[in-house]
Amino acid sequence: MFGESPRWHDGRIWFSDWGANQVIALSTDGSHEVMATVASFPMCIDFLPDGQLLVVDSAQQRLLRRKPDESLVCHADLSGISHKPWNDIVVDERGNAYVNCIGFDFPGGQFAPGLIALVTPEGTVKQVADDLAFPNGMAISPDGATLVVAESYANRLTAYDIDADGGLSSRCVWADTPGDHPDGICFDAEGAVWYADVGNQRCVRLRQGGEVLATVSLDRGAFACTLSRGHHPRLFVVGQNWAGPEPSQPSGQVVAFPAPAPGAGRP
Repeated sequence: MFGESPRWHDGRIWFSDWGANQVIALSTDGSHEVMATVASFPMCIDFLPDGQLLVVDSAQQRLLRRKPDESLVCHADLSGISHKPWNDIVVDERGNAYVNCIGFDFPGGQFAPGLIALVTPEGTVKQVADDLAFPNGMAISPDGATLVVAESYANRLTAYDIDADGGLSSRCVWADTPGDHPDGICFDAEGAVWYADVGNQRCVRLRQGGEVLATVSLDRGAFACTLSRGHHPRLFVVGQNWAGPEPSQPSGQVVAFPAPAPGAGRP
């Protein structure tokens, strides 16, 4: 109904169906499995280094963890930072989770800047970035040194250095995306970033600084993307017709395109 937050994990595409309140693992043969059910919108996902699934339960302002026995437990309480909608998540190789908050009630609420919070492996939470114009997709560079966040309302990708303590510093513009509102993003092995754009119904690959390297088009809004690893890489895109948080008819798709380089970094 509303696909978001695709992740390549253990040879499958995992994604959230916000409309159905499900986390789904999709195999390349088309078979699928419901891995978790969480009544939340938004509901983004990523994985700890040990493979445990993390789910952003925005409705309850918390981060959930799926244990090996498949039960869901509270990994962190986000309510001390903000009660506004929590959105995307990316986890680094140390198990630090970065979760961003839109900053205002969407859709319909008056705009206010968003933020990024750091959740440590122990579950402690602190704010590490602010003043973001609708923070959306996030990704960590292949060398683990840089976090990039899509500022959808500012038409740009913004970068931070990741400090030794997990904090974020040295904010800068990674690339402007004039005319586009970048949503979900991912890095590839050549250091380029793919971003999805809902309104323009496409995904764009670009270098730091903004040079466009490739574009793929959909027949509906492109919300987020991820890349497979290994040989014969593919770009997987989740898209649907945008009609608000509760679309009248399911229109979600997962589409695969050949890609020039496999995924790298995180997610």
